[in-house]
Order: sequence, then C-alpha cells, then structure tokens
Amino acid sequence: MGKTISQIKIGDKGQFAKTISESDVYLYAGITGDLNPAHINQISAEKTPFKSRIAHGMLTVGLVSAVIGTQLPGPGTIYMAQEMKFTAPVYFGDTITATCEVIEIIKEKIVKLQTTCTNQKGEVVLDGVATVMPPRE
Repeated sequence: MGKTISQIKIGDKGQFAKTISESDVYLYAGITGDLNPAHINQISAEKTPFKSRIAHGMLTVGLVSAVIGTQLPGPGTIYMAQEMKFTAPVYFGDTITATCEVIEIIKEKIVKLQTTCTNQKGEVVLDGVATVMPPRE
C-alpha cells in the first residue's frame, strides 16, 4: 500500500486508529526516558488539571507517523517536519484515530498533510500540518 508522488492528489486521506493502553504509555516512557509523573504516577497525576494519568503527546504524534509511513504516502516516505498543537488530553483507554489529508503538493516532490487526531468522542486531541517527501516512482 502507499502512493508515489505522481499518484498523490489533493484530498487523499489515510487513517489509523488505536486504543491507548497503560502498557503503551509505560513502554513509551521506557523507550524515551520521559518519566513525567503525569504519565506514570496516578497519585501525582490526580493533582494535575487532568485528574488522571495521560498519554505522552508525542505518543499521539506517533499515530500520525504510522499513517504517513504505512498508508499516505506510505513506505519510503521521508517525514520532514510537523507543526502541531495538542488540544485535549489522551487518557488511558481512549481510542485515537489519526487522519492525514493531502492539502498541498509543492513542485511535485513535497507534500503537506493536514494531521488530525480525534478520540472516540470525536474530540480533536491533536491538530497540525506535516511536510513529507513521498517516494518517487
């Protein structure tokens, strides 16, 4: 699956959904070294505005990366940049859907994608724009 630069059109979309588990958050914390108590310590997290542990924002961005690397554009794509805003927390047990939509093609070699992640309630938790270099023919 995936598309080369000549196959990509404005409006093309790809999606990936995943339920975020406690294990996902702990594995991410271990891999990255980000042991922020907001993610791994329930007692500390209860004192935050979120009142419970939340997933790392960058874990959510990883779901966008999954779409880019496997679907749109797909294997061989080079992820060049990501502008993003985290708009709501992701809690353990939330099902997050990452959606990427082609919004611009620059000189037939660079693609800009609207990147959005929503939870199971339809709330946007991440919004941004990715710049990628799709594979050639």
